Amino acid sequence: MIDRNFVKFLKEQYPKGTRVRLNSMSDPYAPVESGTEGSVEMVDDAGQLLMKWDNGRTLALIPGEDSFSVLPPKLTTLKLYMPMTVDRFESDGWGGTENEPTELSNYEAIRYVDSINAALRREELPAEAERGLMHYYSKNDDIARKVRKVTFAAEVRDQKLWGVAECQIAGELTPEELTGLKEFVSGQASDGFGEGFEQREISVPDGHEIYAHLWQWENWSIQTEQECFSPKLAEGLPELCFSVLPSTGELICIKRGESGYYPSDWSTTDPEQNRELADENNERLGVTKAQEEAMKVGSMVGWGVPGADPAAYEQDGPRMGGLGRG
Repeated sequence: MIDRNFVKFLKEQYPKGTRVRLNSMSDPYAPVESGTEGSVEMVDDAGQLLMKWDNGRTLALIPGEDSFSVLPPKLTTLKLYMPMTVDRFESDGWGGTENEPTELSNYEAIRYVDSINAALRREELPAEAERGLMHYYSKNDDIARKVRKVTFAAEVRDQKLWGVAECQIAGELTPEELTGLKEFVSGQASDGFGEGFEQREISVPDGHEIYAHLWQWENWSIQTEQECFSPKLAEGLPELCFSVLPSTGELICIKRGESGYYPSDWSTTDPEQNRELADENNERLGVTKAQEEAMKVGSMVGWGVPGADPAAYEQDGPRMGGLGRG
């Protein structure tokens, strides 16, 4: 039995998204080629690093047996979306303007997205060149280390104007860290950067002056791109599960939110043995039969359909066929 404390250490040392380069693999049959790079999906309870190799393979790494090097994390862009409103002072018919501004409709507001983005860039200070608004993040924690830069932008999605916090991330944020980042960005939108920005008029090509707001009292939220625009995933789905391809009996891996499936390096030529391997791995991952069925449907026809909800199945209900390659 592998020591639990060592497994805990591995999980802390190699969080999901850790990039590695393989030096050599001890697998005698079909090792991944030396020099291949990939990302850690998770560390299982046996201390193996479940991998997503860049060449499409999924063969796990075994620390102490396989040789590999940890690479500097690639920076990815995380976008946090918030509703943006735009005001304009209309003419009073006497050569002046009304005392109170008029909030523009979505149709009118999106016309000014380029002018708003130019104004946002003008607001950036020299001290913010390297880290953007993270220059003002005062805590010494994992958010400070993982979030390299935050800047605001405007973007049109679904015929609506949105304020966007573009966050450059090294690695992957935990749910708690994402919540902390949202709280920081919310403060910048309401009381920090956004408070000053909304008070400065923006001259636009049609001769008007507008005011753009990253924050407002009512109907305001801050969400990731997936939370805001992607089909809502059913609750209770695991990050990944194993299953068997009905047409060939091949052992496959399904990942939450992704279309199709990944062939498993553990697949054998015996469909019954593959079914046993799928059940064993799912049990080890804590995946129920209902969750496997829901994952299969989600990977085939979309993650927003009723069949992608594990609540639609009995725990030991019949298995469903028809998986197609994505």
